[in-house]
Amino acid sequence: MKQNLDTLKSEILEQLGAQGFAVFHSYSRNLEDTGTIYWDVHHYPDFRPFLDTARQLGVKMVTFHHREFTREAVEDAFDRLEECEISPEERRSYERRLREMGGYEGFTCAVELAYDFETQLYLYSLQTAWYTEFLDLLDEIDGYTSDEGAEDEGPIGGYFSKN
Repeated sequence: MKQNLDTLKSEILEQLGAQGFAVFHSYSRNLEDTGTIYWDVHHYPDFRPFLDTARQLGVKMVTFHHREFTREAVEDAFDRLEECEISPEERRSYERRLREMGGYEGFTCAVELAYDFETQLYLYSLQTAWYTEFLDLLDEIDGYTSDEGAEDEGPIGGYFSKN
């Protein structure tokens, strides 16, 4: 069975309502530059203790984000692959793996809960193993992308004068 976080997404939303939290449906807060404290989902994968800490701290609002895997994500990966300078065997291997990833279209691949408390962002973030594999695959593909045509901007990002 392909792992899908749809059931967990429903459980989270139900629990948020049952505990009286205001739910703000947001974009991922994982990329914010604020001080972020991550919940240890490897040792404590259940989201309920995370919500219990928020409730005990008097938090009223929790942000909720979920990501659905799309055909566009796979198409974007294929576009990136087109720009790579790799052997035909490697290209076929990547193409095969990307086609397999296409079978996850429509699945929930990541869920995220977050709340702010005293200038810190507390974050519960969980993603499926296959989505982590997809992100790793993208990183590999991006590693092959040629940087030809990129100008050397010098040691401090274009502020170095070559006069």
